[in-house]
Amino acid sequence: MRPIFPFTITYINLPEHFYKHQYPVPVQKPRLMAINSSLAASLNIDLAELSLEQQAAIFSGNLIPEGAQPIALVYAGHQFGNFVPQLGDGRAILLGELVDTHDHRYDMQLKGAGQTPFSRLGDGRAALGPMLREYLISEAMHALRIPTTRALAVITTGETVLRDAPLAGAILTRIAASHIRVGTFQYFAAKGDIEALRTLTHYAIKRHYPEACTPLEFLEKVIARQAQLIAQWLCVGFIHGVMNTDNITISGETIDYGPCAFMDSYNPQTVFSSIDHHGRYAFANQPSIAHWNLTRLAECLIPLLDSDLDAAVKSAKHALNQFSPIFETAWQTGMGRKLGLLSTQQGDTALIGDLLQLMQRTNADFTNTFRALYNHAINPETITTPLDTGAEATDWLNHWKVRFTAETSSSAERLKIMRNANPAFIPRNHRVEYTLQEAYKGNLEPFEVLQKILTTPYDDQPQYQEYAKPPEPSARVYQTFCGT
Repeated sequence: MRPIFPFTITYINLPEHFYKHQYPVPVQKPRLMAINSSLAASLNIDLAELSLEQQAAIFSGNLIPEGAQPIALVYAGHQFGNFVPQLGDGRAILLGELVDTHDHRYDMQLKGAGQTPFSRLGDGRAALGPMLREYLISEAMHALRIPTTRALAVITTGETVLRDAPLAGAILTRIAASHIRVGTFQYFAAKGDIEALRTLTHYAIKRHYPEACTPLEFLEKVIARQAQLIAQWLCVGFIHGVMNTDNITISGETIDYGPCAFMDSYNPQTVFSSIDHHGRYAFANQPSIAHWNLTRLAECLIPLLDSDLDAAVKSAKHALNQFSPIFETAWQTGMGRKLGLLSTQQGDTALIGDLLQLMQRTNADFTNTFRALYNHAINPETITTPLDTGAEATDWLNHWKVRFTAETSSSAERLKIMRNANPAFIPRNHRVEYTLQEAYKGNLEPFEVLQKILTTPYDDQPQYQEYAKPPEPSARVYQTFCGT
C-alpha cells in the first residue's frame, strides 16, 4: 500500500555532521488552522486518507508519518554583516523529502517544532501570527510567480509562547526545493572542512543544477538565479527585511517571511524590519546585499575552484562580476513588461527611471500606479492614472504612449503581458496585520478572505476592491517583526 506521505530522503545520506537527528517536541492540543490542499495534491499527499485530527497530529509533529526521518540541519551565517559560526535549525525539523507530480524534489519541514541542538537558548516554538503571515505571503509570492518556499499547513499547539506578550503557539509546515543556504557552505568553510564542502557542493549540484559540471559552473548558476530573483522582488515592490546569508537559498527561492513587506508609496529607501536599524536591507539595497552574500558563497568555494589560489580567486571574481549584468537585464525586462514593452530600445532605462522618480516625489502607490497604467492602456479615454496631474506627469505619459505604440507586437499581446506583470492585489501590510490580530481572537475569516484574494492577484476581483487600496495614514504599518 502506498504511504500517504511518500517520502524519499537524500539529505540524510550525507555525513552525520551535516545535521542532528531530532524528533519534534509534542504539543498539548494541536488544531488545524490552514491547509493547502492544492499543494498537498501536487506533492502526491492524499489528505482524504486523513481525518482533521490526524492532519493536526502530523503537522504538529505529534505523529510522525511512515518513512519520515526527522533531522535538524546545521549552518552558519552573516547576520546583519556579523558572522555567527554556528546557527542551524533552532526551531525547525525536516521530516523528509517528497517528489511532486513534475518529478521535482521538495523538503517538508515543521517550523516551530520545538528545541533542537541548535536552539541557542531559544524556546524552539513559534507564534500563530508569524506562521499565518508566512503562509499568506509565501503563497502570495507563489501566485505572483516568484520563486519561493511554500506553506502546506498551519496548526495551533494549544500552548502559549512568550514574546513581548503571551501568544498562541503554532507550527508551520514549510515546503522548499531544499533548505541548503549560503550559510550551510559557510559552516563548513569556517571549520576548514574542505571534504565536507566538496560533498555539499556535489549534493547541491545533483539536486539543483545537474547541468553544472564543476563547482565554478555551480557558483555561476547560483549567482544567476539569485540575480533574477532579486529583480523579481523589485518589480513587485517586495522588501525581504532580513537578507542574512542564512536566509539565502542555493535553489534561488525566497525563504523566511519574518519582517518582510510590500511597499505602498514608492520610496527606494523603505525599510520595514524593526531590527534593521541602519537600513542595511532597504528596498534599493537588496541587489548589492545579494551580491555581498554571493561573495561570501564564492569565498567558501575557493578551495574547490582551482588548486592555484590566484586562479581560483580570479575565477570567483569573474563569476561574481556577472551578477550586475544579469540583474540589470532581468530588472529592465521585468520593468519593461510592467509598461507593456516587450522589446528593449535606447531610452527605456531613462523612461523607467523618470517614472520611478516621479512616483517617489508624488508618494504614488507602487502597485496601483502600474495597474492604473495598464487600465489606462486599455481605455485611455475613461481611465485616468495616478500621474494625470502636472506638466511633468503629462510629459511622461505622452513619452510612454509613443514608446508603447512603437512596439511591433500586437496590442493584445502587449496588454496581456502588461496585465500579467502588474498585480491588482498584494498582501498589503495593514491588511495582513489586521488578519493576524483577528486570528489571535479566534476569527479566521479575514485570513481566509485575504488568502483567497491573493491566490489570483492579477484578476480584477471587483467585489474586493477595498483590498487593493493603500492604507490611510492612520492605518499604515511602519514596522514588521521577526517571530523568534
